[in-house]
Amino acid sequence: MNISEKSKGIIDSCRFCWMCRHICPIGNATGLERNTARARALGASLVVRGATKLKEISDNIYECTLCGACTNNCMTGWDPKVFIQELKTEIVLNGVAPDYIMGLIEKYQTTGNVYGVLACACLNDLVNNDSDVLFFAGQDAILKTPESVKNSIALLNKAGVKVSFGLDQDSSAAWWFLTGKTAETLSVATKTAEKLNQFKTVVVYDPVDYKLFLHEYKEWGIDITAKVIGFNEYLLSLIENGSLKVKNNGKAYSLQDNYAYARELDDTQTGRKLISKVGVVKDMLLIGKEANLAGQLIMAEYMPNVMTEVALNRWQNAINMDCKTIVTENPAEYLALKATTPDGYQVLSVEEMILENI
Repeated sequence: MNISEKSKGIIDSCRFCWMCRHICPIGNATGLERNTARARALGASLVVRGATKLKEISDNIYECTLCGACTNNCMTGWDPKVFIQELKTEIVLNGVAPDYIMGLIEKYQTTGNVYGVLACACLNDLVNNDSDVLFFAGQDAILKTPESVKNSIALLNKAGVKVSFGLDQDSSAAWWFLTGKTAETLSVATKTAEKLNQFKTVVVYDPVDYKLFLHEYKEWGIDITAKVIGFNEYLLSLIENGSLKVKNNGKAYSLQDNYAYARELDDTQTGRKLISKVGVVKDMLLIGKEANLAGQLIMAEYMPNVMTEVALNRWQNAINMDCKTIVTENPAEYLALKATTPDGYQVLSVEEMILENI
């Protein structure tokens, strides 16, 4: 099996200590031992040693959200996501991927996205190339939450910022999730970087895309010369320089920390600073780097019931602290929490929160 010495080292270094078993959102949803980083490391170890076939662990590998909760809690300081992604590449290249994964890949190849859908016609009027500031909404927002795209651009316009926008915005996040570092992933990423480099500034809506631009692209040797900034940070700067005028209504908002911001980019404060501009921060259980994932859109395509349970578990964390209004930072968690909202509770995206306080 062609995986790196780094991955082998991580697999061999796992002490199977169980310290990560309580934090995996999938494991907490299914109650199965196989859905822990410990179990995945054990399965990978058996494959590396020739004790079992790669196909035998392929389903389990694709039951990982890549949220990094296990990495954050690893007592030996290792990152299981490294071998998870390398194993995905091996699984795909060796033709042993589960049928449901191959189905998503075929949709991607046929339609340009894993969901097999077209962008909402409601976004057509927003398409333009008139500004040196690009709003990069990303595939998940464009295809699954077009209202977020419309509201975000409207909010930026209220601040006097005119942005360019296009419907073909693919960071390669889906290819990366499904296949790891393959030629297809790198090809899409390279083409996207070329598009981004036509602009002076790129405002990135989805933190999952944002961390890909800042981390993986650099590791892959793909250069982005444009200034890349996260949507939260950009909004905060507009409020602080007076371009976007908001009022503080004293309402309590609870941030659903997205893993890409909190763990990958080490930013747990920008979202809370935004909340403090328009209301009061009221934190729920498990926040910041310890936050539980609330949703993952690609996995919802092949394990919808489990992902519903993931969202319901996150709601329980909010209910336990009487957090009535949850503010999300990315489309996946917005949709997951919106679909499972208990009576008397509310889900808002960051831009919806700001818009209701202008």
